[in-house]
Amino acid sequence: MPEKQEDVRVMSEEPAGPGRGRRRLPRDPKRRLRRHGWFVAVLALGTALRALAMLGYRPALWFPDTYTYIVTVFKPRPDLVRPAGYSMFLKLLEPFHGFGVVAAAQHLLGLATGVLIYRVARRAPRWVRTLATVPVLLDAYQVELEHLLVSDTLFMFLVVAAVALCTTARPATVAAIGLLLAAATLTRTIGQPLIVLLAAWFVLRRRLGPAGVLLAAALVPVVAYGAWFYATYQRVGIVGANGAFLYARTMSFADCAKMDPPPDLRVLCDPRPPDRRPPSQEYIWAKDAPLVLLPGITFTKENDDLAARFATLAITRQPLDYAASVLSELGRTFTWERAVYPDPEIYGYYQFPVTPPGPPGRYPAQVGADYAKLYEQGAIGTEIVEPYAGWLRAYQSMARLPGPVLLGVLLVPPVAAFARRRKARRLAGAPAWLVPWSAAVVLLVTPAAAAEFDYRYVLPAVPLACLAAALSIRPDVLRQPGSERVWR
Repeated sequence: MPEKQEDVRVMSEEPAGPGRGRRRLPRDPKRRLRRHGWFVAVLALGTALRALAMLGYRPALWFPDTYTYIVTVFKPRPDLVRPAGYSMFLKLLEPFHGFGVVAAAQHLLGLATGVLIYRVARRAPRWVRTLATVPVLLDAYQVELEHLLVSDTLFMFLVVAAVALCTTARPATVAAIGLLLAAATLTRTIGQPLIVLLAAWFVLRRRLGPAGVLLAAALVPVVAYGAWFYATYQRVGIVGANGAFLYARTMSFADCAKMDPPPDLRVLCDPRPPDRRPPSQEYIWAKDAPLVLLPGITFTKENDDLAARFATLAITRQPLDYAASVLSELGRTFTWERAVYPDPEIYGYYQFPVTPPGPPGRYPAQVGADYAKLYEQGAIGTEIVEPYAGWLRAYQSMARLPGPVLLGVLLVPPVAAFARRRKARRLAGAPAWLVPWSAAVVLLVTPAAAAEFDYRYVLPAVPLACLAAALSIRPDVLRQPGSERVWR
């Protein structure tokens, strides 16, 4: 009987149709502030941290990928390695002629992500909702990533917004979900499996029409970009480096003695034992890497196809070694300490620096630096201003989400679902937490399977994992086709 009473109370909070009342929030701003006081405090602290970043590291922090994105702003054409979504974002902000504006916009996206989590998890207790926003609002590494001129913050916001709309169960939002997923895919290619995932969510709920609308809205922009890519390179796809990255991934275990590759693939072998090889990314960027030594640029169609064939052979001939390698890379996500990986240079970009980073060393980055000066209409670089920068460095040494805690957050939804079903075995339907939880898992597993572990690849999955945990503690009420509202 108590459970049924709670069901009625929660269901009464659903937005009602004409003629039916609904529970309203207090209109008095002071009462509303008291009602959401803990979240407001967390949001204010997150805003203060981002203000410190803007004051301490002016105008922004640079990453090797930054320069490639900036070249695409001034030379609009698809890049072979990275889709142009983030470059389009930079283009929208170009009239302000300031990378500080870009960093500020990214910080606002980070704050907006926290607000989305709090809003979508509205049926959870307020302390749970607030706690779910802490990793995205207060994690020092999240703040640092937002201050970096890279695509991950934009990608994170687009994905969280798409997932948030999935939980509303409003047909009018389906096309918007598809467009957000298209934008996410054209920002980072890891968004592609999320299109299938969210369409499957609607199919699972027996809503085939909305699933078709979502797919159409997502695929039309992606296919259009693919047509632009084909017109530029006469190659199918939205990037031209998938084979190269998968090849680099397999070099952590590939043994040509076991693979017995044909002569044309043997040029990609590394005679060193796997445990003596460098991190996977070195097989793409190092000057002495077998793939880099091939004629032409690394990402020509011939080289990429050759790398893809090698990777496919390695995976099919050594499936257990591949599985073990993927699990090993994925396991780095859940360690307590942040090991220096994949190398000190990349690891260093994720720390608030003590001294300004030096100028780019690679030629493509040098070209991008020239365009960056045009974008800024002045000199570029990072000015470190104390004491603000020092306060942030001290904060970063203490405030982060440890890997085991993230693993615990991911385990909350399935454990909570199992406990509920033991008490109420007749519950049916897809739980609301399933979408953000599955998306978080995809974002964590895919880089480990197709490229390699990188700390910045983990952070976009964190808000989704936290949202899933909050939804699972007190699941949403969903409308199932042909049925009354039921407690999920």
